[in-house]
Amino acid sequence: MPPPSRSLPKISSLPQIVELPCWETILRSVQQKQEWVDRVHIELTEIPAPTFHESVRAEYMAERFRELGLKRVRMDSAGNLLGERPGLDKNCIAITAHLDTVAPLGTRIKVERSGGRFRAPGICDNGAGLDALLGAAAALEESRITTDLSLLFVSTVGEEGEGDLYGMRGLFSQTGICRNTKGVLVLDGSSIYQTAAAGLGSRRYLVEITGPGGHSWSDFGRVNPIHAISDAIARLRQIPLPANPRTSLNIGVIHGGTAVNAIPHAAWMKLDIRSTKPEEIQRVSLEVETAVRAAVEAENHRGSGSLEARIQPIGDRPAAECSPSARILEVIREVDRHFGIRGRLETSSTDANIPLALGIEAITIGGGGTGGDAHTPHEWYDPQGRSLGLQRILLAVLMLAGIIQESKP
Repeated sequence: MPPPSRSLPKISSLPQIVELPCWETILRSVQQKQEWVDRVHIELTEIPAPTFHESVRAEYMAERFRELGLKRVRMDSAGNLLGERPGLDKNCIAITAHLDTVAPLGTRIKVERSGGRFRAPGICDNGAGLDALLGAAAALEESRITTDLSLLFVSTVGEEGEGDLYGMRGLFSQTGICRNTKGVLVLDGSSIYQTAAAGLGSRRYLVEITGPGGHSWSDFGRVNPIHAISDAIARLRQIPLPANPRTSLNIGVIHGGTAVNAIPHAAWMKLDIRSTKPEEIQRVSLEVETAVRAAVEAENHRGSGSLEARIQPIGDRPAAECSPSARILEVIREVDRHFGIRGRLETSSTDANIPLALGIEAITIGGGGTGGDAHTPHEWYDPQGRSLGLQRILLAVLMLAGIIQESKP
């Protein structure tokens, strides 16, 4: 069959797309593949994928990409998995979902089914997003649609925690992808009622205080890193955090000492600063440094010996937002009206932060269904309503990429 001609009209309006026979094929495929989608969701979730250890799950996704007819299935230098559905134009719409979970290395993951729900760490974040990525690819393969813009399917690494979005950073450090991507749909979690159109900025630090250590009795009076880090935390609690722009400061990890009868030689904490405005992140960062230095100085003044502080950045996610008039936002609003979805725009910290910061239109949406208790051992997902989520994704993708013609079987 000769390739479609560029002279054929591009169909990108919602009223036209939903009247096409190929759209009926997609709707039918989404319904018929529910059992397959559920099975794949369970299989991929049971493959552990903590941040920096996503390769086995990526291999599983690569097998599915090939089965679903995606072309040039490959890993990039960051460890992301890429697959393409070529259109007439080398410019593309990227559809992405992150591979990693917060469950630590060594966690045994077994999906339990109860009352219609799936339960397991990572089943929703981001098993639901990865599964939606595969469900969308499966429906498009069955429809045999030819799009104007190409479709780039990506499973990214390093989205969670200290991964600091390194997978998405690596993806868009590739000149061709950065230049040719005209929109990004990030699939994360389940909710179809929340659309993240602004990237919440964050900065993370490791604060370590070290000293000579000693015996709790014979060396009593010597400087104590735990005393200093406790004082620093008390000072951090006094930093003003505005409600508008909303800004937060959280101490998520603290550690120090080796024995109850020993003055520790080190104590450390990890903290997270977030704000919708980068200026606030910078202000709070400076106040954190001031508080830590003051706490160390106070402890050095009280005791013998000397403490030192090291404040090391371990994460920096840019704050950025989609223009209110962006095409990708117009599309998702129209799609939601079509399906009767009363959604809302939100600010969130996701893979979309990176393309948004580069001036590329991007939003984050859920894959459908419902979920809860994310980032806990009790995380759950209910697939009821998943089909609507997939239809929403597919209709948005087709509007953004444009349909050139329906290929004949």
